[in-house]
Amino acid sequence: MKFTAFEIYKYSIPIEPFTIATGTMHFAQNVLVKAYTDNGLTGLGECSAFPMIVGETQATGFEMAKDFAAIWKDKDAANMEARLAELHLYTAGNYTIKSAFDMVLYDLAAKKASMPLYQYLGGQKRKIITDVTVGIDTPEGMAASAVKFESQGFNIIKVKLGKKPDADIERMQHIRRALKPETQIRIDANQGWTFEEAVYALQELAKYDIAFCEQPMRTYNDELLPALCEQSPIAIMADESVYTHRDAERIIRNKAAKYINIKFAKSGGINEAILINQVAEKNGVQCMLGSMLESRLALTANVHFAMAHTNLHYFDLDTCLLGQLADPVIGGFWYNGMELEITDAPGIGADVDQAYLDKLESVKI
Repeated sequence: MKFTAFEIYKYSIPIEPFTIATGTMHFAQNVLVKAYTDNGLTGLGECSAFPMIVGETQATGFEMAKDFAAIWKDKDAANMEARLAELHLYTAGNYTIKSAFDMVLYDLAAKKASMPLYQYLGGQKRKIITDVTVGIDTPEGMAASAVKFESQGFNIIKVKLGKKPDADIERMQHIRRALKPETQIRIDANQGWTFEEAVYALQELAKYDIAFCEQPMRTYNDELLPALCEQSPIAIMADESVYTHRDAERIIRNKAAKYINIKFAKSGGINEAILINQVAEKNGVQCMLGSMLESRLALTANVHFAMAHTNLHYFDLDTCLLGQLADPVIGGFWYNGMELEITDAPGIGADVDQAYLDKLESVKI
């Protein structure tokens, strides 16, 4: 099964502005890769660039994708290890665009085996429940958004914080007061606090019954995470501090977090996500599966992965609910309330409407 051609698209998706501690996104900066093979199978992969987190943009991903496609053309699509090694030898980092090509390989492998991806990965269907995220806004605006989601049946709300601690505490006061006591709240500071701010904020926020806090500080403060874990009454989840399984080993060895958040676009795709989860599971550390601003195509691959890995206990797969103004995906997963469900179609089981793609900037290799 050899690659014969690639189509690469600047797969932009309009969204309502979404704000986190490090900035605001005005559209989903995604890249879509369609790979054709000599046995008639087509593999699809999507990544979502979040420049303030990973340092990649749609434009850089699009350009790098051209080089990746040229490297892989006429080579064996079934030799996953060799293909991924070529990308890592060609360029350091660039995990976001690598994740799209990684997804292509897994989609093709599962299609060739005539299996849905979760089954190819050794899993079986299980219940996957996502949270839903409230972006940074005024305290009143955030509380209103949280109540709206709660009224739609969501009982796990993730709240973006990471600004000035007193302002964040006020945000949480409004949100907790507005929600039902049984509604779970998770928070994500996206590296927004200093160590001193994080200690203060987490100690004050504990009174609002918070399940855990993602990434309270910048990654260059990772050496301070063990001390923060000792002083924080709220459990810490490492997100941006864990790109690879080697990062996971370091964070766990240093007792720097209770949980780890895995994201394809942050770590290079399914192959590296498997390794991170293996390290965590071996050490008794539970993981969350998160996302950037992917469409239902890449999110469907995430659902397959979630079903195949039982050490994943928490799910943040809500990007399609965060104001995406278009859904060009055909097939794929669907939301049944908070639960995510998929079919048994081979591979990822999702495609993108060609009419939508025809309007986008693209290149064929």
